[in-house]
Amino acid sequence: MTFVIGIDSSTTATKAQLVDTAGRVVASVSSEYEYETPHPLWSEQSPELWWTATCRAVSGVMAEAAIPAEQVAAVGLTGQMHGLVLLDEKGRSLRPSILWNDQRTGAECDEIRDTIGKGRLIQITGNDALPGFTAPKILWVRNNEPEIFSRARQVLLPKDYVRLRLTGEYATDRAGGAGTILFDLEKRSWSAEVLEALDLDPSLFPPTYEGHEVTGTVTSAAAAATGLNVGTPVVAGAGDQAANGIAVGAIDPGVVGLSLGTSGVVFTATDSPAVEPEGRLHAFCHGVAERWHLMGVMLSAAGSFRWFRDTVAPDVEFADLAIGASDAPAGAEGLLFLPYLTGERTPHPDPLARGAFVGLTVRHELHHLTRSVLEGVSFGLRDSFELIRTAGGADPTQVRATGGGTRSPVWRQILADVLNTDLSTVSTAEGAAQGAAMLAAVGAGWFASAQDVSAAWLRVDSPASPGADTAVYNELYESYRELYPALQSTMHRLSS
Repeated sequence: MTFVIGIDSSTTATKAQLVDTAGRVVASVSSEYEYETPHPLWSEQSPELWWTATCRAVSGVMAEAAIPAEQVAAVGLTGQMHGLVLLDEKGRSLRPSILWNDQRTGAECDEIRDTIGKGRLIQITGNDALPGFTAPKILWVRNNEPEIFSRARQVLLPKDYVRLRLTGEYATDRAGGAGTILFDLEKRSWSAEVLEALDLDPSLFPPTYEGHEVTGTVTSAAAAATGLNVGTPVVAGAGDQAANGIAVGAIDPGVVGLSLGTSGVVFTATDSPAVEPEGRLHAFCHGVAERWHLMGVMLSAAGSFRWFRDTVAPDVEFADLAIGASDAPAGAEGLLFLPYLTGERTPHPDPLARGAFVGLTVRHELHHLTRSVLEGVSFGLRDSFELIRTAGGADPTQVRATGGGTRSPVWRQILADVLNTDLSTVSTAEGAAQGAAMLAAVGAGWFASAQDVSAAWLRVDSPASPGADTAVYNELYESYRELYPALQSTMHRLSS
């Protein structure tokens, strides 16, 4: 028996999954850590945390499964996207990583648009300049910490720092590279035009690879730290959302991955670059060769439900609260919830957007408010579906959902009704780590392609189908779409 390991370096933990040739997760270990917010809008993390957690998680899965290191055929990497890791000439971190959820770079986003032009930037990279992306973070360090920037010799993404420690090699995958907005989306490589316009030395950026390609092998030092064998291949992998897309089988056009975690993600593959003209969707390279993807992100999906539970009904279990929502009719008797509790990204790239209940009356009780929250998040996800259709993405033939929110049958049915499509859940417990393991399986030679490993490993449950409430939600969605424009100026005044 041989195995592959998928490693997911997320914002709060590094997870390792040991997967056998049949796609069974034999062992899974997570090692947690914190991130820092030293100033308002800042979010930072020491890269050393990822490496320490990787060593614990990898050694942990092998110990849990009681397998020798020589039975691990390959390792795949994934993790949080867009984070900035700056290294000196010896590969040492110069400062804490600036993470994907850091919001300090508004001025640098304007600088990028002013220098390149918003339209041209979207045409080349597929994306507008947003604070979460890597490019404005690089400019922020150059503008605000010039002494540190002068010593920078390499730019990496978080999972690629883990790769460096495993293999001694500088490399990144093309899905992650596209997420820097320094990539030529069509050419699947660093954009000479963007780098020149921003006066960034191309030597700062590592070679790029397709997700299944081997980027290096485990060194003796890394083997001693992790328990892996010297020479174990490490494949390029993919950013967390592309890896999750592979894990749910969103590889060919028409299959949509929906992730209902703290944030909400709608992900669909395309067979050529497709761009939303205003940059309201993210357009990146896929972790699969000759595929791209469109992605919409809402910042407070299941996070909205958690806030509601913790604030309004802290003694009630999530499952019981969701079941109670079925006592309220569709539309919660005229109550709408706007889920912008931490700003928003799609379709409104607005860090000052705020949440709201609209239509409250003395008739509304806990079950009405609960249903309104579940419906509001579902409407927010539908925004991404509508943009994907207009941007040239294929109409969904299947929606495959993952994440904690999908455990609720009530919420799954609301989503199927709001989106007016069949919605299935999949067997993947840790989507991104599983996707990294699947790419490792291709790199190890077990399968010819990501499509082949997906067909062999993925199990899709019976779907929830649209029901009688679909027509009601079609009407309510139009009212939901009117809320942000009507409240935007008030939100901004209250946030100033």
